[in-house]
Amino acid sequence: MTLIDPAGGDVPGTGSPDPYYGALPDPLMVDGSSTRSRLAVKDLLAEVVISLTARPARTLLTAMGTVLGVAALVATLGLARTSGNQIVSRFDELEATQVSVQPQSRGFGGDNSRQTSFIPFDADDRLGRLNGVVAAGTISDVDVGGRLARSVPVNDPLGQNEYQIPVLAASGGLFDAVRADVLTGRVFDAGHDQRGDAVAVLGPGAARRLNITQVANAPTIFVGDEALVVVGVLADVDRKPELLNAITIPNELAKDRFGLQVPAEVLIETEIGAAELIGAQAPTALHPNDPDRLRASVPPSPTRTRSAVADDLNVLFLVLGGISLIVGALGIANVTLVSVLERTSEIGLRRALGATRRHIATQFLAESAALGLLAGIIGTSLGILTVVLVSANRVWTPVLDPILPLAAPLMGVVIGLVAGTYPAWKASSLEPIAALRGAE
Repeated sequence: MTLIDPAGGDVPGTGSPDPYYGALPDPLMVDGSSTRSRLAVKDLLAEVVISLTARPARTLLTAMGTVLGVAALVATLGLARTSGNQIVSRFDELEATQVSVQPQSRGFGGDNSRQTSFIPFDADDRLGRLNGVVAAGTISDVDVGGRLARSVPVNDPLGQNEYQIPVLAASGGLFDAVRADVLTGRVFDAGHDQRGDAVAVLGPGAARRLNITQVANAPTIFVGDEALVVVGVLADVDRKPELLNAITIPNELAKDRFGLQVPAEVLIETEIGAAELIGAQAPTALHPNDPDRLRASVPPSPTRTRSAVADDLNVLFLVLGGISLIVGALGIANVTLVSVLERTSEIGLRRALGATRRHIATQFLAESAALGLLAGIIGTSLGILTVVLVSANRVWTPVLDPILPLAAPLMGVVIGLVAGTYPAWKASSLEPIAALRGAE
C-alpha cells in the first residue's frame, strides 16, 4: 500500500521514487515492519559534549559534590599512607632501633647482693662487636642509702641546700645509646669509667636543684660525703628520660663507692632493621654460658605499625569522603532529572523521528557518566595536590598508591552512572505524543 500526497505526489519518507523527495529512509515500511534505528558513537559523544557545555556553570556546580568527594578520598588515602610512612620512619628512628636486655629475674629493692651477675660491666665492648649495633651502654639504679645530694653550700638559713636526687650508674656508651644532647660541658667516657673517676653528669632537673649552671670551673657536688666533679649537664635525651632528673656516675665509681654489684639493664641502639637480629644475639654475647638467663625486649614490627596507623586514619576519613560522594551523586541525579524535564520536547521529537527508548536512556546515562568522569578527574587532581602540599609543608615524602589516580576517575564514572539511572529511565519512558504535548 502506498500513501498519496494531497498535492498529487507520494508522501515524502515512504520510499517512493518521487522526483522532488527522492528515495528517503522509511521508518514505516509498506508491510508494517520498522527499520532498525541506530545511534552512532560519535553522535552520542557529540550530544554529550553539547549537553555539558551548553551550561558550563551548572555543569561545574553539579560536579562539585563529586569533585569534593573524590578529592577527599584521594587526599585521605594519600595522607594516610604518607603520614603512616612518616610515623613509621620516626618509629624506626627511636623505638624500632632500641633493644633492651635485662636479667630474667633480679633481686628486689636496692639489695644488689641478691642479684646474680648476668650482665657484665664490659657489655659495651661485647655488644659493639655485633654487626648492626650503633651504640650500647648499661644503666642501673644506685642505692645511696638515703643520702642527700648538695652542691657547695650557700649560707642561707631559709633556703634548702640538700635534696633527694636519684643517682644512676652508667657506662660510657650509654649517652650515645640514648642520644643525649649536652647543654654544657661533656659526658664521661669509657676512660672515666675504667679509672673509676669521681665525676658526674647532671640532668637539667638535677642541675637546677643544685644550682649548677656551667662547668667551666669544675663545680663539685656531694652525695652524702662523696664528692663528685660535675663534667657536664644534659640538655635532653631521646631515650631514658629518667636521666633528665638524676645524677649519673660511672659504673666503676658506683661499684667502688656505693656497692653496685651488677648492671641492671643494657640499652642498645641498632641500625634500622637490625633490632630483631640483635635481640636474638645480644643475650648470647653478654652471657654465652647461659643466654636464657637474659631477656631482650625487641620493638614490634614497623609493618604492623604502618598498617595500624593507615587503618585508623582510613576509617576516620573515608567515612567523610563517602558522605561527600553520596551528596555528589544526589546532585548529579537531581540535575539530570531537571534536564529531563527541560528537554521533554527534545525527547519527544527524537522519539518521533525513530529514536528508541534505549537510545534515550543511553544518551542520558552517557551524559551523567561524563559528568562523573569530569568530576573524578578534577577531584583526583585536587586530592593529589593536597597530598603534595601537606607533605611539602610538613617536610614529608608524599606516598601515593599508583593505582589511585586511575581508579578515582573510574569511581566518578560509576557514581555518574548510578546517579543517572533513574533520570535515564524517566526520560526513556516518555511517549512521543505525550512528550510533544507536554512541551506545548
